[in-house]
Formats: sequence, C-alpha cells, structure tokens
Amino acid sequence: MMDPWSARHLWAGLILAIYALFCTVIFRRHARRNRPVGAGEGILVAYATQTGFAESLARHTVTGLVAAGQAAWAEAIDRLDATRLSGLDRALFIVSTTGEGDAPDHAAGFVRRVMGATTPLSTLQYGLLALGDREYAQFCAFGHALDGWLRRQGAVPLFDMVEVDNGDAGALRHWQHHLGQIAGHVHLPDWTTPDYQEWVLAERHHLNPGSPGAPIFHLRLTPPPQAIVDWQAGDIAEVGPCNPPDLIAAALADGGGDRAETRHGRTRPLAHWLAETILPEGREPLPHREYSIASLPSDGTLDLVVRRMAGPDGRLGLGSGWLTRHAPVGGPVRLRLRRNPGFHPPTDDRRLILVGNGTGIAGLRAHLKVRARAGLGGNWLLFGERTAAHDSLFDDELAAWQASGILTRLDRAFSRDGARPVYVQQLLAAAGDTVMEWVQDGAAIYVCGSLEGMAAGVHAALTDILGQDTLEELAVQRRYRRDVY
Repeated sequence: MMDPWSARHLWAGLILAIYALFCTVIFRRHARRNRPVGAGEGILVAYATQTGFAESLARHTVTGLVAAGQAAWAEAIDRLDATRLSGLDRALFIVSTTGEGDAPDHAAGFVRRVMGATTPLSTLQYGLLALGDREYAQFCAFGHALDGWLRRQGAVPLFDMVEVDNGDAGALRHWQHHLGQIAGHVHLPDWTTPDYQEWVLAERHHLNPGSPGAPIFHLRLTPPPQAIVDWQAGDIAEVGPCNPPDLIAAALADGGGDRAETRHGRTRPLAHWLAETILPEGREPLPHREYSIASLPSDGTLDLVVRRMAGPDGRLGLGSGWLTRHAPVGGPVRLRLRRNPGFHPPTDDRRLILVGNGTGIAGLRAHLKVRARAGLGGNWLLFGERTAAHDSLFDDELAAWQASGILTRLDRAFSRDGARPVYVQQLLAAAGDTVMEWVQDGAAIYVCGSLEGMAAGVHAALTDILGQDTLEELAVQRRYRRDVY
C-alpha cells in the first residue's frame, strides 16, 4: 500500500501536470490570436492610422474573416519588416494618408526601412484599402505609394486598390465585397446596410444559348416612380439579393410556418424577412452583390450583364441566381447606385483602348455608349469569350458602332474555337506596336472583366509592351483604369 507521503506527492505531481497542460493550451490559443507576422498561414491585416479609423477598420476586417473561418490577425504596419513580409502568403493593408500626402506618423519607419529597399515578395498576395480625403491634392497618396512598391516587389494584388473618400460607406461596402470573395465567396454581412430602392426587373434575355460556358443574361431594370437617379459610365449597381424560394420554405417549415413579425419598426410576413437575411438564423441582412452598369440614364433603363454561377453542389450563386432565375420579371429588385470614379470616362476626347472578357462587356458597353452619344471615334475594343457562334455578345450593337466609325477597331478572341485557345491578352501582345502608338498618342486604357486570368494576363501583356514604369505612370495619370472582379 502507498504511504500517505507518497500519495500526496503523486497528487501534487498530477495537479502540476494538469496545470502545465492548461497553461500550454492557453498559450497556444493566445499565440494563434496574436500570430506573429511571417507565419505564412492565414491573413495579416496591417494598418497605418493617424486618427484610429484605419485600426478600427482593420479590427472589423479581422472579425469578419474569422467569422468566415479564416485565420486572420491585425498588426500596426510599423511592426513589419522585410523578412516578416516575405514570409506571408496573404496580407491586407488598410492605410491612411495624412498631411500633404504623407504616411501616418507611426508608419514613417516602415516607409524608410522597408519601402526604401528592395524585397522579393513574389509569393505574397495582397489587398489594399486606402483612406483619404479628396479635399486634399494628394488623395490617398500613401496608399498609392504602398501599392506601387508592393507591385514592384512582385506581390500579386487580390483585387485593385479600394479608395475611400472621407469614410465613404459605399467604398467600405466594396471592401467588404472583396473580403467575402477572398474568404471563399461566403456571405459576410455588410457593416452598413445599403439604402436600397425598389427597381423593377423589366426584361431578362439569355444572351448566349448553346454556349459551352455558363449562361449570360442581359437584364433591364426601371427605377421607382418619381425617383431621381443618375449615374455615369463606370458606376456600380449594388443589388440586394434574396434567398431562393426553396430555402425560404425550408426555414419557414423549421420555424413553425409563416406569420407576421415586426423588426426595425416594420411588420411584415416572416417569409419576407427570411428572403433578405442569412439563413438559417434569419437575422443578419444578406450581403449586397456588385455589378457593372451597362447603360446610361438616357437609355431609360439600368442594364446589367450577369453570368449565372453555380457551386460544386449545383446551387446557384446568391446574386446571380436571384437575378437570372428567381427574381420575377415585372417584380421588384432592391438596388443602390454606387459611384466608381476610378472607372469614369476621360474628361476629354482622347482615344480609348477597351479590353475585357465575359460580363466585362457591361462596363465597356457603357463607355462606348458615352462615346457614341458624343460622336467620338477613336475607340478600340479587344474582347474575349468562348465561341463566336454563341458568345458574340451585343454583336449587332458593335457592328453598328463599327459602321458609324465610333468603333475604330474590334478584335475578338474565342477560347473554344480552333485547335488552341486564344485569349484577349494574346490579342494585345500580337498588336503591341499599335498599342504603343495609341498610348504615345495619348490614348487611355480601360480594362473590365474577370480578375483571375484575364486581368493579370492583360496587365502582364501591357507591361511587356509598354514597360512597367510607363504603365505605372499611366495609372497615376488615370490613363490606365480597371474594373475587375
């Protein structure tokens, strides 16, 4: 039998072992929450702030990513050095500009030590939210400087830099839209719900029947009665989608059926609330979806071009499924307009090189409408899709613009025709000398369409043709503009 003294030692040892295990678990949890930069896994959200706003947005960003199942953590940018940056796979930067285009005070060391040197960052994917105020001449200057430095080090943008003018809620929703994409196309609730208007879905036409690709639809929407609406080519429609009927029916069945329910001072059938909220809880509003506008206000309708997307399980995408199948023609669509000044038309009559693919025809079509209305020629469209027989989108309009001289040149790439696939970036490369001539003559380049594949390929082709320094200068001059997604 064990003596009392030995028993006491045994119990003490067990208690110490349990305590040590407890401490280890707590430490590891703490380490995961405060993961050191350079760990590679997860997403670093780095901030540079003068007033605390950028840090607050960084914390919101981390909260949203973590809720979506992503490992993410926030750090002040002055804690980063070249070694730690080069060890990252993905990073998001939220940075303010202060004074006359300066970095926030605490970021000065990062600017001097890190941005003043060369650091290979070819394995880093990044996104950037630049905060500024257009009242100042050097709008978002630090954001632009950081973006340029990251690109020169070989880092690959996950999406184009998002500029925020004086805390603009629309730009912040655009940032949240990107967060949902990089988190795996999940439903992240908007930080601030858009103030939607109810438009009417007047028409819906299938543009590419028979295509080997997913179906593309042309939608026409009319504004609410007496509404004053205005937008420019390049602006965005934020659509508030609804859940499909089968999901709403299932949620109602689980919750005991439909009934009147009051929320936010409004009483409606529960089915209406469930249509607009994240299921199964049905409390958080569904996130908005963004679409390039394909028309002008003078057309009388707001036109969208939407590809119907489906997941591996066959379920349709939240926004595309709503717009292309579930929303009834003649019924309401919740919609809000968002200015997108980074893709607005030039203020002069310079020539345009328009490049895009797929549903990117929407934004490019709006720009061609502006040029046609002003009687301005000197427009070159390079566009890619799958097959000439089924995917020659808006072919009649393009032919009419060619005949009238509005469209000086039209090059199209169809990736499923012929023995080898041909993409729009290859059209650019083949016409490199002409691209150089147009740019030297003052032309601006507008790119609209898919970020993956097309946008990166087009950027690489333009870099080869024009050189990196020239392309960066065109961006500074607002002669290289993109609306990619």
